[in-house]
Amino acid sequence: MEKQIWEFLDELQKSKGYSRNTIEAYRNDLNQFMNFAVNERPNLNNWTRVDKPLVLAFIIHLKERGYTPSSVARKVAVLKSFYHSLVERRLADTDPTATVGSPKVEKRLPQVLSSNEIERLLAAPLNHSTPKGFRDRAILELLFASGMRVSELTSLNSDDINLHDKTIHCTGRGDKRRIIPIGDSAVEALANYVERGRPAMVATDQVALFVNPHGERLTRQGLWLVIKEYVKEAEITSPVTPHTLRHSFAVHQLNHGADLANVQRLLGHASIATTQMYTRMMDTPAEVESNHPNNNDTSWES
Repeated sequence: MEKQIWEFLDELQKSKGYSRNTIEAYRNDLNQFMNFAVNERPNLNNWTRVDKPLVLAFIIHLKERGYTPSSVARKVAVLKSFYHSLVERRLADTDPTATVGSPKVEKRLPQVLSSNEIERLLAAPLNHSTPKGFRDRAILELLFASGMRVSELTSLNSDDINLHDKTIHCTGRGDKRRIIPIGDSAVEALANYVERGRPAMVATDQVALFVNPHGERLTRQGLWLVIKEYVKEAEITSPVTPHTLRHSFAVHQLNHGADLANVQRLLGHASIATTQMYTRMMDTPAEVESNHPNNNDTSWES
């Protein structure tokens, strides 16, 4: 049973380019169900012996332990995807999850920052004229100017930026490359970091654009700590995650006339339906002001 989980996850990574974090989440969900199933039925030793009552018992088990509807829905979706693969590969004749429904999940709009909060957050690193301060300003400016995912930003190498053309070459999900234009404020912050910050932090032939105090590539966790530091310094009380700047970028672009398909391309969404979520947030108090230096309306059309 474990072998078939590994084969399923390996196929997801190779054919669909799922990230390491997504694969790990799938593995945890499937292992959780397998452990539950074996505990309920000690003689169960094959996925073909799982039936609908056992799947329903698992859902009840999750609800009794306080899992949110969204968490239960995700685990059911993972199990459905796994069994669809087993049937498709003829490793199972029937799918016990086929008629199992998922809990209804209220779709919440993502959190975005107000214009004032964006300004305060981007201004916070200016109080620190140190290599780290130069780095942190470049990180925040670039996140808001590009809408990149955290994993995409931490994966950037020095040769992925072109300050002359004001573009970033970004590797997204499934190793798909895209070019993102950036505004003058982000270009200035990056140039300052490359000239005055990064050389003082890198002791070896490091190719990573953003590095930690030890001169090694900045991790997702390290980036999250950077954002938390300046959220606190800017006295922002609303919840902020690395993805908050990505959401704020999307809403900002739509509020200022960007084409939906262009925003989809900039964000690297596979489906425009994902990008359409942001249209529900247009013309709200959370929109950012149009006079920020990052705003270069003509560049978003290139």
